[in-house]
Amino acid sequence: MPAMSRKVIAHILLFLVNLFYGANFIVSKQVMPAFILPQAFILIRVGLTVGLFLIVGAFWGRDQIEKKDFPLLFLCSLFGVVINQELFFAGLNITTPINGALIMIMTPILVMLISFFSGHEKLTWQKVTGLILGTAGAFIIISGKGLNFSSKTAVGDLLILLNASSFAIYLVIVRPLMKKYHPMAIIKWVFLLGLPWVLIFGARQFSEIQWQAFGTTEWLSVTFVVLFATFCAYLFNIVALREVHSSVVGAYIYLQPILATLISIALNRDHFTTEKIISAALIFSGVYFVSFAGRRQQVKEEEIVIVEE
Repeated sequence: MPAMSRKVIAHILLFLVNLFYGANFIVSKQVMPAFILPQAFILIRVGLTVGLFLIVGAFWGRDQIEKKDFPLLFLCSLFGVVINQELFFAGLNITTPINGALIMIMTPILVMLISFFSGHEKLTWQKVTGLILGTAGAFIIISGKGLNFSSKTAVGDLLILLNASSFAIYLVIVRPLMKKYHPMAIIKWVFLLGLPWVLIFGARQFSEIQWQAFGTTEWLSVTFVVLFATFCAYLFNIVALREVHSSVVGAYIYLQPILATLISIALNRDHFTTEKIISAALIFSGVYFVSFAGRRQQVKEEEIVIVEE
């Protein structure tokens, strides 16, 4: 297949990934908490996805992980699956889809901040500006109308922000492993090592699920979250990473709040407010400054270094 065709397919896959993630904010609330409580939903999601990854991993990406890399792999599992999933579903349970989607695009800004403090990235005025704008946008969402922290979604919004922070830590610490091993081998172990923890946290709530109360809508919702928003999303990202740079994959995350908002409004599940529009503008501006502003200069500097070497 020609290189151009492979790149087109990669972009289609990335769009689908973020469509799945955007829809996940709405679909998950279809069954949570009325039919499935958050920790039980996490157990279902991780448990079934582990099984799917083990099946696919038996044929693709069978790298052997060295023993010395398991401590770091465990941390990746802790931040990328356990804390990440627990906070996401707990937060989504008590906030709105639009709030959750908007706060999640703080992830690139958080990655930049964590990378700086860990010595992996330098700060520039563009990135500092982006950090200030993005933080202001998240603050407005979390504080609620009139900057009132008694807002009924404030706790949920804060949990989603902490979830984004956990995922940002995961993205930073997993990079060395992704360079060393096949992505499928890493993702398989990240989910597998996280399974015992989500089993401990979710076993009680899982036992309380009234399966007989499920209708077609509930079964389809669970299937979507497991098959599309988890398994396919991770798998499509892996395939796309073969053809496009990781920064392109990251840039697609900015589609999530747009897609989540459109889906949510179309289903009459949410609505725009002045605060959300202002927050969205601030966060998108912040992400632009962090991810794109000054990128040409950075690329030129990297090219100069390569030439000199």
